[in-house]
Amino acid sequence: MVVAAEHTLYIVATPIGNRDDVTLRAIETLKRCKRIYAEDTRHSKPLLQHHGISVPLMPLHEHNETIAAEAVADFIESTGSAALISDAGTPLISDPGYRLVRVCQARGIRVSPVPGASALTAAICAAGLPTDRFIFAGFPPAKTNARQKWLATLEASGYTVVLYESPHRITATLQDIQQSFGAGREMTMARELTKRFETIVRASVSDVSELLQRDSQQQRGEFVLILSGKTDEVSAASEMQLNQEKLMSTLLTYLPLKSAAKCASEITGQPRKDLYNFGLLLQKKHKLD
Repeated sequence: MVVAAEHTLYIVATPIGNRDDVTLRAIETLKRCKRIYAEDTRHSKPLLQHHGISVPLMPLHEHNETIAAEAVADFIESTGSAALISDAGTPLISDPGYRLVRVCQARGIRVSPVPGASALTAAICAAGLPTDRFIFAGFPPAKTNARQKWLATLEASGYTVVLYESPHRITATLQDIQQSFGAGREMTMARELTKRFETIVRASVSDVSELLQRDSQQQRGEFVLILSGKTDEVSAASEMQLNQEKLMSTLLTYLPLKSAAKCASEITGQPRKDLYNFGLLLQKKHKLD
């Protein structure tokens, strides 16, 4: 039997989709805590009810964490152990919680992790890309210019790059990734992990982007995007893309897009359709600039 120690803050991982992906220790710890703090109580309540957990539930999220952290620490010191959970997966992984942890540590309150599900580890273990070293970058910035600059700082990494994205920005982010990393960079898209419509696709950036544009159903859900690191082969492809960009930019100065793509195809031998799509991206980029 797992007994929650008194005056401890437990950081408890919960399922990322399938409700049964929770450890026995997590269930027992949550049952024996005096209070559970959740990112969204409405979201977490059905999960707790499913596992027979009736501990009082309180909100702790990015908007109230700074103010609430001291009150949570007061509760733990005066009353007993408490648990922090997020909407899904392991708390603090691109989720609130680190301020609370720091306050508890500063006051000498024990902080204990109860590990379990995480979209990060679930996605990368099934990605088919190198996992000995990787960079987890979290969510990209919401605004286009900031996102493009942010992606540019990751493009040259020799390590696998992992990031999260939401459904309403996924297509725009993939277009920006194609600009920064190149259309041919290998990647894996993991969507709706552990849920009914789980999708894991490993392909080039352009192929993944085309899949989502072709099938709007694939734009739904939460995403983990995993991009291969930059190798000598990738560097050569990037140099080719730079030459392609210079050629298309020059042709577009004097010709309509369709004619520019045709001329570039005759010069380089690359498919006209790929060059036409690349020209569309260039036009959008210059319009934003």
